Amino acid sequence: MKKFTTFFITALFLFFAAEGYSQEITKYNFLEIIVVQKANNRGKVKRIKVEEQTSLIGQNISIDEIEDIDETSTLLNYMNAHDWEFLDRQSVVSDDNDPVWMSYIFRKKR
Repeated sequence: MKKFTTFFITALFLFFAAEGYSQEITKYNFLEIIVVQKANNRGKVKRIKVEEQTSLIGQNISIDEIEDIDETSTLLNYMNAHDWEFLDRQSVVSDDNDPVWMSYIFRKKR
């Protein structure tokens, strides 16, 4: 009986210890910001557009603040200062003189 009790307590301890090491899935909020740049003007920002997104609810940033930014580097610094991590950028160019549409994706831990 004493061996069974010792085994049971040890098994119970190992069970709870193993549960503490299980991997937790990190959850993120994602935010997409569209930056329209002039094609042949060294990346000069023409316009920043942010659609209403659920990831902005309850955050300390606003669409108006983001859309008032004039440079890409300022946008990246602003998002970094508010704990949003830059994740990806994709661009669409249709013609040589048309503006470049850039999609910036940011993420933040929930």
